[in-house]
Amino acid sequence: MLLLRSAALFVVAALFEIGGAWMVWQGTREHRGWLWVCGGLVALGAYGFVATFQPDGHFGRILAAYGGIFVAGSILWGVVADGYRPDRYDIAGALVCLAGMALIMWAPRGD
Repeated sequence: MLLLRSAALFVVAALFEIGGAWMVWQGTREHRGWLWVCGGLVALGAYGFVATFQPDGHFGRILAAYGGIFVAGSILWGVVADGYRPDRYDIAGALVCLAGMALIMWAPRGD
């Protein structure tokens, strides 16, 4: 159950961080306006709180593990939101990052 909660929190964090950054990008680079930028900043702020709900209490571990989710999620976001087509190296790199995330976060420890 803790693993599912942790995984769900990583997904929520990715939606807030990647979505927020994308909204800032859209507002600024695609000239969609300051409402997009402000919405993005709110989402980025919400992302900062999500990690505090992770069951593991080690900040460094949580943020290091989240990095793998961020990499894979960013590629997926690009595919869905912008029509980006990742190549085999993008996909292989994302899989390596996800494996690293799982190892960092969920490896059996004798704590």
